[in-house]
Amino acid sequence: MKTLKNLKDKKQFVNVVPKSSKAKERFVNIMSSFHAMEIKEETEDEFFLVSINRQYHTWIPKKGNEHWQVLK
Repeated sequence: MKTLKNLKDKKQFVNVVPKSSKAKERFVNIMSSFHAMEIKEETEDEFFLVSINRQYHTWIPKKGNEHWQVLK
């Protein structure tokens, strides 16, 4: 049985889809084409995300922006 602390410490992820040419380049060349990103921090409106390979990190609005679509 998991304790409350273990559940709280569980990593959370979202998937991102590149929309702009700049994001597509980063997606392929820096993120190794992995859609999943770990949520490291979260505010009411934004996620601070880190790529699975740990090579890319960024703040992205939860609703996405012109560069990224965020899928939860």
